[in-house]
Amino acid sequence: MIGYIDHKASLTIILGAHYDHLGMGTFGSLGDGKPAIHNGADDNASGVGMILELAERLRANKNFNYLFIAFTGEENGLWGSNYYTEHPTIDFKDVTAMLNFDMVGRLNPESKLAINGVGTSPGWPDLIKSSNTFGFDITSSESGIGPSDHSSFYVMDMPVLHFFTGSHEDYHKPSDDVDKINSAGMVRIANLVVAMISGINNKEKMQFTKTKDADPSSSPKLEVTLGVLPDYLYDGAGLRLDGVRDGKPAQIAGMKKGDIITHMAGKDIKDIYAYMAVLGTFHKGDKIKVTALRGDKEMEFDISF
Repeated sequence: MIGYIDHKASLTIILGAHYDHLGMGTFGSLGDGKPAIHNGADDNASGVGMILELAERLRANKNFNYLFIAFTGEENGLWGSNYYTEHPTIDFKDVTAMLNFDMVGRLNPESKLAINGVGTSPGWPDLIKSSNTFGFDITSSESGIGPSDHSSFYVMDMPVLHFFTGSHEDYHKPSDDVDKINSAGMVRIANLVVAMISGINNKEKMQFTKTKDADPSSSPKLEVTLGVLPDYLYDGAGLRLDGVRDGKPAQIAGMKKGDIITHMAGKDIKDIYAYMAVLGTFHKGDKIKVTALRGDKEMEFDISF
């Protein structure tokens, strides 16, 4: 689904979000296995709601043309956005940036907001900083590659950003519903985006830079899972848990949401990348010790895969 506001400007900004989810949960669900409606209020009705709100607000900003796209097939592997970049409806040489909204409906009380892709243009960091007059605690990452639709535009040499309010225990479950959406938080995010767009130069395209992206061929093939949901908004040392799944090794061992993993099998866990690399060395039947901080207390857990 595509909408276009044509202000006869020389440059265009693309704003996108995926509207597909999991239906009755017959694939991709992390629920209890029983068929049930997966409304996907955060993933990703929140993103679709965001681009509809921005479509209304940006009518008054005539510095750019705006292309709004609601993608399908994201849950299957970015099918919709990949198709669009191969069959565009506008000339990409006139596009200055692509902004992607995927899971923006759960802004927490600390106002933590993740913005990914800031390394895809040298203009992003200062623009984000100067536009953030709305009290956000912003965590950023440089890579233009990630598990959402902005990746399809980044590989077309386009500056991109992905806005994200974090994972949660309702992810890919029927419980991801509208009663848990922070609509006031979404309004604040829209305020930030409008301010950022007002600060983008409309006379020349944003400079694109390639980021240091992980080589997919070097990613560890995971034979086992710990059964945890990483806190992607955490920028300290270690891997903080945003959730622990029932019946999985971490939950069985007594780990809880908020624990910060610092060591696995004696190896340092400095961040999610170190965690994934170490996890990829384990096999079914292995028994290891995991060290984690719970508050100020260091705890050790016996994990059986």
